[in-house]
Amino acid sequence: MAKAGSKKIAVLGAGAWGTALAMNISQRHQVSLWARNAGHVSGMRKARANPLYLGDFKFNDNLQVEDDLQAALDGADLILSVVPTAGFRAMLQNIKQLGCKLPIIWAHKGLEPQSAKLPYEVAQEELGDFKDSGQYWGALSGPSFAAELVRGLPTAVTLAASDEAFSNEAAVLIHGANLRVYNTTDVIGVSVGGAVKNVMAIAAGISDGMGFGNNARAAMITRGLTEMTRFGMALGAKPETFMGLAGAGDLILTCTGQYSRNREVGLQLASGKSLADILQGLGHVAEGVNTTAEVIRRANTMRVDMPITHEVNQALSNGKSPKDAVMDLLGRNQKAERL
Repeated sequence: MAKAGSKKIAVLGAGAWGTALAMNISQRHQVSLWARNAGHVSGMRKARANPLYLGDFKFNDNLQVEDDLQAALDGADLILSVVPTAGFRAMLQNIKQLGCKLPIIWAHKGLEPQSAKLPYEVAQEELGDFKDSGQYWGALSGPSFAAELVRGLPTAVTLAASDEAFSNEAAVLIHGANLRVYNTTDVIGVSVGGAVKNVMAIAAGISDGMGFGNNARAAMITRGLTEMTRFGMALGAKPETFMGLAGAGDLILTCTGQYSRNREVGLQLASGKSLADILQGLGHVAEGVNTTAEVIRRANTMRVDMPITHEVNQALSNGKSPKDAVMDLLGRNQKAERL
């Protein structure tokens, strides 16, 4: 049973990460886990698990599964959106159409296809400023693999919201069990870190797949952090955010961890597989694939130098061989190390 004083959280999106968060939070609160696909929901109800994305880890009695959005939102105190970034705007529009003004935290990472907008910019457009609308929103990000969270292994993330009181309140609500939640007001920095680290993970996977070793991977991560920080600061982020969980922490994990889908994309590209075949075989969303083109397009508009991102985009979108992409990075002119 949920503890006295518990709330109800509506978790929208029943992929691996959404399900892991729902299962963790259900140890302390009532949770409604929503998925669009009725067949998927039916399967989860029967199994009391999510075998499609998260194996046979069993749901407790505080977690209910819904395919009706209104039913998922009824009686909720907070919405946690874990749908893919490409579907975030439509999800916000659907929530608005239901007349729902609950506070919303999103836990997906990337840039919106075509518009190259980060989730906080989508939220700003669709929900407006919380000072005007009264509807609070923010981002949850950090070094976090669903497969480890659901096993009860220690996990720490950052929750960002422009209003400091709400960021603290929402962090306290989600924090608990093996999930530690820090809070900040730097929504821009947390959003950028979550998006750009996926691009760098593809680069690290290419480097590892080419057999370039630990030295090269460390250099890729370090210079990737520089690119991430440079991009974020151009948008107004605080530089110190990139030294924290949502920046360096998430970057290191995604570039080195065995569960990283984006690193796996890089590894398989280096082995000679086509991108189409790689994505078909993954079975999960690798946000970095769509994010890379949007990041470099926006970086070019802002005149932000992002050489690693550029080469990853060349390999993903323009048919450049992974080896040539890495060798061109190594062949750049000598320069001072700085942001």
